[in-house]
Amino acid sequence: MNFKFKKLSIPDIILITPEIFEDARGFFVETYKKSTFEKAAIKTNFVQDNHSKSKKHVLRGLHYQLPPMEQAKLIMCTRGKVFDVAVDIRRSSPYYGKWAGDYLSEENKNMLFIPAGFAHGFLVLSDKAEIIYKISQEYSREHERGILWNDPEIGIVWPINKKPVLSEKDKNLPNLKKAENTFIYKEHD
Repeated sequence: MNFKFKKLSIPDIILITPEIFEDARGFFVETYKKSTFEKAAIKTNFVQDNHSKSKKHVLRGLHYQLPPMEQAKLIMCTRGKVFDVAVDIRRSSPYYGKWAGDYLSEENKNMLFIPAGFAHGFLVLSDKAEIIYKISQEYSREHERGILWNDPEIGIVWPINKKPVLSEKDKNLPNLKKAENTFIYKEHD
């Protein structure tokens, strides 16, 4: 099975398109293959899988965990459609404060790889959406942090014409300048 790996506007964010085998019975697709991902320079040991279900216009994020519990993520939408985004929060990175994103859906079966040092969020565009994602560190409430979804200095262009549905926690997140953040960019991240 083959995967196509495409670097987005921030080269560390990778859009992954799997090979899909479809016939009258349905489809089959590999969603992760360690050896193939490592050949594409994605070397992460995933330790936890998560499954999220949300309604239309729900926006979750922008979330991250501080070291030593920082998380790389491999995200896939298995039902519906979302706009998935990552923001570079690695200080001294040439992309610090910039974002990259793409559409993930049950139709395209694309995945997004987001390394540690990025805040992550998504907006549900269909009536309902389900996301599954692998993470490289277990969830830690003590290390969980976030950034406000509409921080004007980041300037994410969310594809929505109305206010999104947010959790109380996400409504009260700080902007990037005030967010607790210990990530430092290394030339060979």
